[in-house]
Amino acid sequence: MHLCHIGPVSIGGTNPVRLMGVINCSPESFYSESFAGHGTINAAAERLTGEGAEVLDIGGRSTAPASLPVSIAEEKERVITALRELDGCGFTITVDTMHPEVLEAALQYGINGVNDISGLANPRMGSCVADQGIPAVLMAAVQQPGDAIGFDASLTALQTVEQRCDLHGIKAYVLDPGIGRWIPARTAENDWELCCNFSRFLSLQRPLLAAISRKSFVGDLLKKSPEERLSGSLALTTFLVQQGAGMVRTHDVAETRDVLSVCRRLRECR
Repeated sequence: MHLCHIGPVSIGGTNPVRLMGVINCSPESFYSESFAGHGTINAAAERLTGEGAEVLDIGGRSTAPASLPVSIAEEKERVITALRELDGCGFTITVDTMHPEVLEAALQYGINGVNDISGLANPRMGSCVADQGIPAVLMAAVQQPGDAIGFDASLTALQTVEQRCDLHGIKAYVLDPGIGRWIPARTAENDWELCCNFSRFLSLQRPLLAAISRKSFVGDLLKKSPEERLSGSLALTTFLVQQGAGMVRTHDVAETRDVLSVCRRLRECR
C-alpha cells in the first residue's frame, strides 16, 4: 500500500482512518446546513477541527444532481474568499475543484492538496498538481465526474486516473471510487454496487476515500431528506471503514469521529 501525506496527515497503510471535514462555500449546496459564507469560514474550520477533522475540504460549487451551474470565476472568488479568512491559521486544507484556474489561485494561500472529482481529466490540472508537488484526492472519471457506471467501469476509470498520475509524475494521491449520483444515467443501485464491492478497490494499492455523506442513494433507501440522513450515512461509513477506507469525507465530523473510534476498537479486538 502506497501512503499519501496531506500536510502532516498520513493516509493509508496502518494509519488510523482519517477525517476530512467539508466546508461548502456554495449556498446552492444540497445540504444547506453545511454552507459557510463570508465571515463564518474560520468559525466553521475551528468547529470542525475541534470535532476531529484532520483535513478541511473547501469547495466553491455544488456538484450534487440538478445543482445550479456556477461559473469558474464565481467558484474561484468563493474559494479565495474562504482561504483569505483562513490564511495563516494553520489548518490542513484541500480545495475541492476540477478547474486548474481555481487551483492555481488557491495555491497562493499555501493549501495542502486538491480534491479533483474529475480525476485529472483536464491535463492542465495534472500539470499543475505535478509542478507544485501537492498531493491529490482523485475520483474515478473518464471524461467527466461520475461517467464510470458500475464497479467494473469505476475500477477501469481509477486505473486510467493512475495512468494520468504516472504520465505527470504524480506520486502522492488518494483514490475515490466516486460513489454518488453524478450524472442522470447513474442509479442508486450503481452506488450500492460500489459500496458492496468497496474492498476490491484496494487492489490498486492506494488509500481509498469514502465520500458518501448524506448522499441521495442513502436518502432513496430511507425515504429521507438530506437533513434526515445522518444515521444512514453513519451506518454506511461503518461498513466502508470495515472494507478498507483510509479516509472519510463528511459533513458530520463529531458523529463520524465516534464511528471511527468504535471501528478502531473493534479492530483491536480482532
